[in-house]
Amino acid sequence: MTPILFKIAFCAYLVSTLGYVSSLMGKQVRIAKLALWLMCAAFCFHSLFLLSRIFETGRIPILGCHEVLNFFAWIMAGIFLILQFRTRTVVLGAFVSPVVLLLLIYASRGLGAAVTMPSVLQGALVPFHVFLSVAGEALFALASCAGAMYLLQDRFLKQKKARRISSVLPSLGELDRINHFCLLWGFPLLTLGLLVGAFWARVVWGSSWQWDPKQIWTLAVWATYAVLLHQRLAIGWKGHKPAVFSLLAFLFFLAAFLVGKNFFPTIHRFI
Repeated sequence: MTPILFKIAFCAYLVSTLGYVSSLMGKQVRIAKLALWLMCAAFCFHSLFLLSRIFETGRIPILGCHEVLNFFAWIMAGIFLILQFRTRTVVLGAFVSPVVLLLLIYASRGLGAAVTMPSVLQGALVPFHVFLSVAGEALFALASCAGAMYLLQDRFLKQKKARRISSVLPSLGELDRINHFCLLWGFPLLTLGLLVGAFWARVVWGSSWQWDPKQIWTLAVWATYAVLLHQRLAIGWKGHKPAVFSLLAFLFFLAAFLVGKNFFPTIHRFI
């Protein structure tokens, strides 16, 4: 039953992505609304899949790169749906759903593998650490999607020739507000996640800091977003600068994640 739920969710995400992209290219808002409901259905089946995995394994599925990426995709889709019904920017899904789909494609390669829960991860705080951290990172991913849409819309508006896609995209002001909202919530969530992780590390290893590669690059990512949030709140950055910065910051996060995960030994090998 569990594999079937994942396949249904994946197919629904795929059709939703195709709907979003076709609505963006063909200037069809109705198709985008249909894609939104498909996204809701995909998220529901995705949630059922995660619940079935919990009952099947007796743990929250957050072990290993594939499970974490699957969890990341689920949280990103959920936050997007909340944001969608808050802002009513339907075509934002054309940028978000492909990211969710790509995460699931990679995650599907190892979701069926049996993973033993190490004793160090059996504490009650570990799920909170992972959930808060991944939720913050998912909001940063959404901020980068809004930033990419902002830069695209800004470019179209500056060109003399009107483009059909420009009339479908949200206004620059709306995209900037989405970017700001995601940063404003993503940063404290990531901060709380890191604090919970530091506390648990102190309980388990006797120290909150071990100079672990993942700790180092996560702190670097945190500092990058701290600078961006400071520039927004204290300096008053709006529009183009935070859009570029949030996009580059998330690319830095992805690069650090891939390099740190594949080329350096880490105590976070299970997460």
